[in-house]
Amino acid sequence: MYSSGPLILITGSSDGIGLETARQLARHGADVILHGRRPDRVLAARQAVESLCGRAMPEPIVADLSSLSSASGMAFELARREVFPEVLINNAGVFAKQLELSPDGIELSMAVNHFAHFVLTMSLLHQPGCRLRRIINVSSIAHNRGRIELDDLTMRKRRFDAYGMYAASKLANVLFTVELAERLRGRVSVNALHPGVVSTKLLTDGFGMTGPDSVADGAATSVMLALDPEYAHVTGQYFTACRPAPMNPVAQDRTLSQAFFAETQQIAQNKKGLPESW
Repeated sequence: MYSSGPLILITGSSDGIGLETARQLARHGADVILHGRRPDRVLAARQAVESLCGRAMPEPIVADLSSLSSASGMAFELARREVFPEVLINNAGVFAKQLELSPDGIELSMAVNHFAHFVLTMSLLHQPGCRLRRIINVSSIAHNRGRIELDDLTMRKRRFDAYGMYAASKLANVLFTVELAERLRGRVSVNALHPGVVSTKLLTDGFGMTGPDSVADGAATSVMLALDPEYAHVTGQYFTACRPAPMNPVAQDRTLSQAFFAETQQIAQNKKGLPESW
């Protein structure tokens, strides 16, 4: 069904949906670069994937995505290795139950779920050897309840609300998807998705609930968007359960998405996560 063989980087793939996505992609013949914060867990994940598919995977990468310099450092480390992924799946995510700031002074859910993936994606795209053809941003149905304020993207001004912060970060994923898709149209496909309601650590610890969907269900849409030839040139869309789905209408406001992209980039540059020359 799927074409095989692309090199795919998956953030947050040492457990949960990310690891299951890696397993499924490897079974279809893809080479998967695993990522996580802890070396021991990343190594164990790599061994699990290799055991399943019966072949070696590329060297994984360890980085803490709460730090923007660490996010950009992932791209530079891959370039140093002369490893250039063809597909990027921005899967890593957190749900901060109390106010916590990243090392860059950004509310943690927004820092990891949006800013780190913005910096990683843009850093990969700016590498001279870039081979990216598909970018997949794992958002959430929660994005429909998100609220974005352009003068407070670091989420320092509004009253802290755990779900509100998480929902805003997931809306940020969709806004980023829509704007980047327009900027890269004809060159790279960019799509977002809701993976389902899966009983991962994020759901059980963050939301205090379990979900009806399996981990395999949660990985299926990412795998489809990464490998299926039918979606090679589909861009700027939002998917759930392997089908196109309506997105929050505010994400279709091009004026907002352009301003959001520009403000995100400016903050990332101010925080030294991206070069000021971009």
